[in-house]
Amino acid sequence: MSNPSIGFIGLGTMGEPMATRLAQAGYDLTVSDLNEAAVERLVALGAKRASDPTAVASQAEIVFASLPTPDVVQKVALGDQGVASGSKVRVFVDLSTTGPRTAKLVAEALARNDIIAVDCPVSGGAAGAQKGTLALMVSCPTPTHDELLPILNHLGKVIFCGEAPGLGQTMKLVNNLVSVTALAVSSEALVMGVKAGLDPQIMLDVFNAGSGRNSATADKLPRAVLPRTFDFGFSTALSLKDTRLCLDEAEAMGVPMPVGSAVRQVLNMTRAAFGDNADFTRMVCLIEQWAGVEVPTTAKK
Repeated sequence: MSNPSIGFIGLGTMGEPMATRLAQAGYDLTVSDLNEAAVERLVALGAKRASDPTAVASQAEIVFASLPTPDVVQKVALGDQGVASGSKVRVFVDLSTTGPRTAKLVAEALARNDIIAVDCPVSGGAAGAQKGTLALMVSCPTPTHDELLPILNHLGKVIFCGEAPGLGQTMKLVNNLVSVTALAVSSEALVMGVKAGLDPQIMLDVFNAGSGRNSATADKLPRAVLPRTFDFGFSTALSLKDTRLCLDEAEAMGVPMPVGSAVRQVLNMTRAAFGDNADFTRMVCLIEQWAGVEVPTTAKK
């Protein structure tokens, strides 16, 4: 049985490396993005270009999208020149983080055109997208999951969250809240220790050998904060968007999240201080300003 034709819409920080992996795996791939340079790089790998989402969905049976916000996902899926108007598409796979309400809305609307919608938000950052080590949180009908599995395996580890639309999105939102909360509290702890005279590398060694270990101490802080590059690859604006989506869903469900609300405040202040496009690891700089100390780049001798 031959591989299905694939479309990919959105060749940004996450989308381009994911589409690249699919192109390198030999799939018949059609791509579309506003960034012509990104499109050219995929075309050089054998992909075909398409002018808009409808054109992609008229050339591909399975259309992936990796997009920045819920509004953009709705426009690409359902708007003028959207995926819903395509003549060939059978399955729409949303790799973006949109929240469960958008996922349900898109799924219901696409179903009227006999298109199956799949939640498939991802976690693991740009490095995970490049290496094919992402976590992919999938919710869709089981037969669709089974069909997609060989394709998704090129992108990372597939975790089936259930059949109901929105379950993958809910899983992604709570995962991202845990991740950014770990970054916030680890940043506070790091700055406090430095002000007390501790070596930041020794602090990370202790955290990671003991009960304080988390995704920030193991990866984000040593990779983007201690070298002071602040280039982990996830913007403050996007982190704030995901945190807001999670808290909005929690509020609608009647689940209090006081810790999450405090983290949202820290992200808001980080954005105000450093801008939308600043890497979310910049929150360390905010805490440094308050504390009057800077985390050094190298260990003390």
